[in-house]
Amino acid sequence: MISSTSHSDPILFQLFVVFAVAKLAAEIFERLKQPAVVGEILAGVLLGPSVLGWIHGGELLSALSEIGVVFLLFTVGLEVKPSSLFKVGRRAFSVASLGVLVPFIMGWGLMRIHGELPLQQIFIGAALVATRGGITARGLAGLGKLSSETAQIILAAAVIDDILGLLILSGVSALAKGHLNYMELATTAGLSIAFILFMIFLSSRLMKKSQGLLDKLKVGHAYFVVGLILCFGLSYLATKVGVAAIIGAFFAGMALSEISEGTEIHHYSVGVMEFLVPFFLVEIGLQLELNVFKDWHVISLSLLLTVFAVASKILGCGLGALGMDKKSILKIGVGMVPRGEVGIIVAQIGFSMGVLNSQLYAVVVFMAVATTLLVPPFLKILFSSKKRAARSG
Repeated sequence: MISSTSHSDPILFQLFVVFAVAKLAAEIFERLKQPAVVGEILAGVLLGPSVLGWIHGGELLSALSEIGVVFLLFTVGLEVKPSSLFKVGRRAFSVASLGVLVPFIMGWGLMRIHGELPLQQIFIGAALVATRGGITARGLAGLGKLSSETAQIILAAAVIDDILGLLILSGVSALAKGHLNYMELATTAGLSIAFILFMIFLSSRLMKKSQGLLDKLKVGHAYFVVGLILCFGLSYLATKVGVAAIIGAFFAGMALSEISEGTEIHHYSVGVMEFLVPFFLVEIGLQLELNVFKDWHVISLSLLLTVFAVASKILGCGLGALGMDKKSILKIGVGMVPRGEVGIIVAQIGFSMGVLNSQLYAVVVFMAVATTLLVPPFLKILFSSKKRAARSG
């Protein structure tokens, strides 16, 4: 059994096992013509307590996982220019809004029909609201589709979705505590909106004006160094204004996107991402404990909630994308399906507050992991079908 410890040898061995097994699984899945991200998540299931029991998480993996997803969204941001977001902004807001409303109503309705308590109904609805854009971004990056219009809409909508989801979670958590502070909720919403508007409209302009100063810096790999400072600084600032750290990281990359062409930022960022992101994906796999699914009641509810989770995002986000062609609508809906660790975090909050029992907690974790695993293969099929059609024609 391997566990997090302060001694260097076990730490290094843990890093070796997690990274090596994750990359081996990624290689196998790539050779099977499947997304590497699926293999890396399943590596976490294999190494975790449900199968081999070699890895049990801990502070080290949690820290690397958090940094990994932050750096993933920073790298994604480098591929997204503000001008591209302006083009899809209205569509992305429509996709995100309906992609939050429909899953919340469907999750709440399912739990109401199932006979759960009112607060449990609301928490399950909140868990279905989340979208883990990092999973979709990873899959799209592997397919080389980040610059497509549908990918831009998905990424922009995921950012908006995250903000709306966090506001809903804040309200639900307050209800669980027995009080709802409207002023605090309004302040958080105002700061979040102000931060995002500033980053979208002004950040890239400020970076363009600073480019001359960057060119004069003597420190090695100046653009990459500044990029790291912006990435971690804006990630921290994002948490302080009430949004997820990954939103700050995404906007840090986007701020540099206009001046990063021809620099070393992309090259080094991809290298660091390839090291860190497997820890993020493996930790998702570690969350899946198979023992709790010996109860048929838990299995059936888990499968049903997963179906609702998939259908609600495809329906809600699809409605928001009406006006586009059917294939693009389906791509956007599927791209918004993954819940990832955001859904798991909602479950953990509900469980720690005593709102969700162990069975409902397991159901939400299953849904979060299942939706995360389902999406990459379907994205590959959807984004590759056009290429196959062109060949056959």
